[in-house]
Amino acid sequence: MEILGIDIGGSGIKGAPVDTELGSLLAPRFRVPTPMPPKPRTMAEAVAEVTQHFDWHGPVGCGFPASLRHGVALTAANINKKWIGTNAAALFAGSTGCPMVVINDADAAGLAEMTFGAGRDRKGVVFIVTIGTGLGTVLFIDGQMLPNTDLGHIEINGKDAELTASDAARKRLKLSWEDWALYFNEYLIRLEKLFFPDLFILGGGASKKSERFMPYLTVQAEVVVAQLLNDAGIVGAALAARSLL
Repeated sequence: MEILGIDIGGSGIKGAPVDTELGSLLAPRFRVPTPMPPKPRTMAEAVAEVTQHFDWHGPVGCGFPASLRHGVALTAANINKKWIGTNAAALFAGSTGCPMVVINDADAAGLAEMTFGAGRDRKGVVFIVTIGTGLGTVLFIDGQMLPNTDLGHIEINGKDAELTASDAARKRLKLSWEDWALYFNEYLIRLEKLFFPDLFILGGGASKKSERFMPYLTVQAEVVVAQLLNDAGIVGAALAARSLL
């Protein structure tokens, strides 16, 4: 089955057709800048630009940086507040003319990793953390996903965890990888105390530099790096849209 997957990130919106049986991209990724400010109308236009690039008229899955219920955005931590209460699925379907499924971006990456990547065939409690502009989280129990966990915003030492443990925080605070790892390790320890997972899978942009911070992590659970890297969000979004076929 071929489905177009789109991954909306803090700096770019990327998409490609996906073979959902193999988890592979069928064409090079196409990327457009995320509009600033990322309001509904301008973002819908950018999503339409991706579908037009591929001359796509079939089903589309889209990973979106918010918690959603039936396609409606419930939060807007790293996007414009006008998104709250907006039916993102209906808006994007209207701008593209394509049937559309929209899910949380971390959930999309998690689906891909559990189907084709580091979490494949893993049972028990698996926690996937994407480290980028924010901290995305997704929880699987025996392969079943609990959507919209959005635990990048738990409070640690009186602050939102993203303010110190995200990759954007590392850059903003000009921290070395070792110094930043102390904050990120504290975050993982908090998650471990809450959920006692069997496995942490680390994805997102910072995972490409895992050798610089993994030695400083002290959680008891097994910790591995995501395998699909930058393709995870696109592949997982396409997997989420299989219900349209």
